[in-house]
This record gives sequence, C-alpha cells and structure tokens, in this order.
Amino acid sequence: MGPVMSSSTPVSVALVGNPNSGKTTIFNQLCRSKDPVGNYPRVTVAVKRRAFVHGGKRFELADLPGIYALTTQAPEEATARDFLHADQAEILVNVLDAGNLERSLFLTSQLIELGKPILFVLNMIDEADRKLLRIDSEALAGLLGGPVLPVNGVTGAGLEALRGVLLEMANRPHQPTPKLHSYDDHLAAAIERVGERIRELHPDQMEPHRTRWLAIKLLEGDEALLRREGDHAHLLELVERERQELAREHDGECEMLFADARYGFVHDLASATMRQAPEAANRKDPTRGLDAWLLHRHLGIPLFIGLLWVMFETTFTLGKIPTGWIETLVGWVKEWVGASLPAGMVRDLAVNGVVAGVGGTIIFLPNVIILFFFMAMFSETGYLTRAALLMDRLMHAFGLHGKAMIPMVIGFGCNVPAVLATRTIESDRARLITILVNPFMLCAARLPVFILFAGAFFSEMAGTMVFAMYMISIVMAMVASVLLDRLLPRGEKETFIMELPPYRLPTLRSLSIHMWDNALDFLRKITGVILVGSMVLWFMKEFPKTVEWSMDYQGRIEQLQSQPASDARQEALATLTRQRDQESLSNSYLGRLAHAIAPIFTPLDFTWRDTVAILTGLMAKEVVVASYAVLYAQERKDAAESSTLQQLLGESMPPYVAFAFMVFALLYTPCLATIATIRRETGGWKWAGFSVAFSMTFAWILAYGIVALGHLLAVP
Repeated sequence: MGPVMSSSTPVSVALVGNPNSGKTTIFNQLCRSKDPVGNYPRVTVAVKRRAFVHGGKRFELADLPGIYALTTQAPEEATARDFLHADQAEILVNVLDAGNLERSLFLTSQLIELGKPILFVLNMIDEADRKLLRIDSEALAGLLGGPVLPVNGVTGAGLEALRGVLLEMANRPHQPTPKLHSYDDHLAAAIERVGERIRELHPDQMEPHRTRWLAIKLLEGDEALLRREGDHAHLLELVERERQELAREHDGECEMLFADARYGFVHDLASATMRQAPEAANRKDPTRGLDAWLLHRHLGIPLFIGLLWVMFETTFTLGKIPTGWIETLVGWVKEWVGASLPAGMVRDLAVNGVVAGVGGTIIFLPNVIILFFFMAMFSETGYLTRAALLMDRLMHAFGLHGKAMIPMVIGFGCNVPAVLATRTIESDRARLITILVNPFMLCAARLPVFILFAGAFFSEMAGTMVFAMYMISIVMAMVASVLLDRLLPRGEKETFIMELPPYRLPTLRSLSIHMWDNALDFLRKITGVILVGSMVLWFMKEFPKTVEWSMDYQGRIEQLQSQPASDARQEALATLTRQRDQESLSNSYLGRLAHAIAPIFTPLDFTWRDTVAILTGLMAKEVVVASYAVLYAQERKDAAESSTLQQLLGESMPPYVAFAFMVFALLYTPCLATIATIRRETGGWKWAGFSVAFSMTFAWILAYGIVALGHLLAVP
C-alpha cells in the first residue's frame, strides 16, 4: 500500500525519464509553458518547476534532467538522482521513449524500487508506429503494476487522458505502487541481511520499500548513499562483506550482478509486450541515409561549415531588408520626437540619448530572429549532436571534449545557457576548459556589433565578413583551449559517448516559440539595460556644462555668420561647430573617463569613443552599438541627412583597425551575466576572475598583432 494524500494540499509530481525522451515537451504542454526543447540529449540541465490545475486539484510539476540510471556521474544527472533520493515527489511520471522502449525500461526497473506511485507514459508513439513497432500497453501495465498511457507530446494527443489519470491517482486515499521485480536467491538474501541491519539502525523511520531500496543501492556501491551512511561503520562493514561474497560467488562485480538482473527483467517485459512487423526489416531508415552524407568521413565537416556559412550569410543578407524598414521607422520616430518636444535638454535626451541608443540597436532585431531560426533548426532536427560527433576528433586535438561542441554551438545564441549546458560533460577538467573558452563564441548579443562594422568597412562582402568572425570565434576558442589544456593539471580521459537521435521535422510551434522567446529577450535588453545605458551615456556626454574652451568658439561662429553667405563660409561653420562638439565631448565626464583609460588601448589605435564602447560592453554586448549611436548622434545631426551611423563610423578609422576592434569585441571580457554564471558553475570567483583576465589579455594581444601587421603592410 502506498502513501496517503491529502485532498486539499497540492500534489507534487516529477517527470523522470531518459535524455531526449520528450519530458520537457510534455511538461510544456501540461503547464502551458515554453521551456527550451531540442532534439538532442540533456537540453534540461536543472530541475524546472511549474504548476497546473485540473479538476480542482493543483499539481506542482517538476521536470527533472534526463537520466539513464539512478547511479550517475554527470552534475545534471546527480541533480535528478538527488531529487528522487530526497523523496520530494508524491507521484512519478516515467516518460518512456516508445521508439526505444527497451532502453527506457532500464531506468523504470530502478524507479519502481523507490516504492512510489508511478504513471508510465509511452511518448513519441508516432515514431514507434513508423518503425512498425506494436506495443501492448495493457499487457505492459499489467506487468509493471501501474497505468500505461500512449501519448504524443508534440501534438498533445493523449495528454488530456494523462491529466485525468493524474487526477484519479491524486484523489485515491491510498496509492498502489508498481510491482517489484525479483532478484536471484543470493542477491535477495544479501538485500534482506543489509535491510535487517538498516531496520535496526533506523527503527520505525523507514517504510519497508525504502529499506529495501536503500539496501540495494548500498550493495550497488552508490557513493552518495555510502557517504550518507558514513556514521554507521557496522552497516558499511556488512555491505562490504556482502559485496565481496557476491563477487566471489558469481565471479563478477556486484554492480554488474544487479545490472544483469535488471536487464533480464527488461528483456522479459519487452518480449511480452513488443512486436515488430516482419516488413520492418525491408524498410529503409531515412536517418541512416542522411547520416551517410552528413557524417561522411571526408564530406561531413565541409558540409557542416557550408551550413554555417548559409546560416550567417542569410542572417545578414535577408536581414538587410527588414533592417532597412526599421531604420526608416526609427528615423521617423526621431523626427517626430524632435518636432514634438521644445528645444532643450529633455528633447536632446530623448532624441540623442533614448531614440539614438535604443533605435541604433533595435534595427538588428531581424538579424537576431533569423539567426535563432537556424539555431532552432539545428537543434530540433537532431543535427546538433551530429556536429558534436563530427568535431570530436578535431576537438580532442585542441584539448576539448567532443561533448563541448554542443555548448559551443549554443554559445552562438547566448553564452549564459551555453555555460549551463557544460553540465553534460562528466570530466571536471574538460568541463572547466569548455566553460572558460565558451565566452569566445560569437553570441547573438555581439552580432549587431559585427553587422554594424561589416557594413561600415567591408560592405562589398559584409555577409562573408560576419561568417569569418564566427569562424574566428571557433578557431580562437580552439587556440585558447590548447593554452588552458597545458595550464590545467591533467585528469583522466573521458570517453565520448553520445546518443544520436533520429532526424525529426521541427514543428512550426516549436520554431515560433524559439524565435519569439529570443526576440523578446533581445527586446527586454533594449528596454532595460540598453535604455538605461543610453541615458547614462547621454548624461555623462553632456555634463559638465561649464567647459574651459581652448578658443572662443561662439565668437568665431558669430563672426562667420555675419559674413555674406558662401560655400566657404558654410564649410568653415561646419568645421568650427564640429571642433566645438569634439572639445565638449572630450571635456565631458564620459570623455575624461575614456581619456583616463585610453592609454591601455592607444597601442591598438582605438580612439576614446572606441574605449567608451568597450567599457559599456561589459554590461551587455548590445550596448556597444547603442554607445556608438549616442556618441555619433550629434555628428549625424550636423552631417547631411543621408549620413548613417555606418557611414560616419566608416570614416573614423582605417579598415585594419576596424578589423582589430571586431576581434577585440569578439574575445574580450564576457558580459556581467556570463561572468555571474561562470562564478556559479565553477563554485567561486577564482575562475570567473581568471576568465575576465584571460579573455581581456587574449583579445588585446590579438588586436595588437592585427594593428601591427596593418602598419607593417601599410594597409590603407
């Protein structure tokens, strides 16, 4: 008999299953949420919680990271294991991949030993149908001793029935638990002897199923539970004796004895409930056909690079059309605000601060959306794991693990989730190297910077230049990993094992959610940190108002204005006005700060404006573009109406310095959010501080080398 549930309190439910079994898709459908999903293992790396109400009952749902077994090593797998060990859920929903049922049932064989009520969900039943695989869910339910529901998490088929069964289970006064599978006589006797000692040490504290479960885990050598029982020396001595005796009698490790017993249980279940049609053997598997090309020994990597080029070229060229529309709209808004407000400080703040900064960044929204469309396609189709497999041998040559490829590709979107995604790497050393080089990946926040500079200095090949920056980011991450591989103490090599999921067509809903969520995140930054940053920059640029001029600009301007109109007079007035504005900026709080720090960047031929953009980029990389927009706002006002930020920026430095700035902006200190994530994932400020210093030094040296080479070659 299982636990008794109150009818008034919320019911805690945990979704648990193998990686890439569709847990998060079901989680999103049940809770109407939009958490990230993907067609590769371990998209979920932390416990996610949401709630939903059905039939007047509130369910608190936890989506656990995917696990293959309850004895695991990876950090995110340990999170799921610890959640289950802590007995935090009243009902377990075991999500089974219907297309790979036998593999999924190995975890099931361990979950039923927890003694919890379990609802078994056969997800992706459509893939089983395509394989001509027939699963007798009623027979499976009878053998497991719990309800089995076929569902399709993508379409939502069967989810209403799932809610209904959860409600029925929650309303039962006593919960039935699944049938426990039996072990052979030797294992069963050892379990009983260890269980008896546990009952003596914890009298009336554990239910029988928990005692049996703990005995099994201790005999399996679960390190976490052995440490937890460390105060009970006699118990641990008994466990060790039993393990040695079992190993001697069966001529094998104790862990393998339990695993063999579970596999036998799983095989019996599969044999009794699964049938595959004979004609399935003659069917061609489309996944194998595609992999023959995409994973080809010689063509695989060139095809991968070609797909990346298509992604980045399309991002720039296709994005130019809506970007032009938004730029025109921003110009109209700027004119309307300028005409609506009376002359003065408020209008200047609104036009040259808020509209210039926010408008200068928001025009790149279409590029960001297109980039995330391609990122979603790579993720949802299953190609991302193929890319990791393709790059494994190459990445090992640079001191990186093959699994590092997925966090690095995720870094093209944002470095924060990319750092979190390193939890899938079991080796602490390999994970640390991946964390430290991940900020070198060109994230979407940096994309507006490179689109701005590519259009300003390399307009004839702007798309190719943006692609080149992405390639440079990959190469520099590899080079940095070699340096870190030599600096960090060596550990044990980790074998690269990764499941290749079948190719799947992304749904319009999943693609839309992916693009919409990332577009909203970009807009939140624009209305948050970029808006505030633009206003702060404007205030620092405009104050103090009392400046000791090097000459009487006002008198000279009035003197010129009194002369007869001519082209020479207009040119002299424009030059004098520009000199006055430059001196005003130079003496502002912003100019003084920039001039104080500028000596660090003088060897790179960066101006004080570039220094300001670099400093503001520490908050968020999108602010770099906003900084240039604010700093050049006055010059755009004084220049011809057709002048754009790209045109004015293109006149401020030679192309080789612009390229050096692009490389520096690519590699220098990550944004504050990424630094905070590195601190959290590495357990302190030591490695976060190292990341800041390492990336800044690395960026400075490379930028200096580019500028020095430009001087040497006298590149115009």
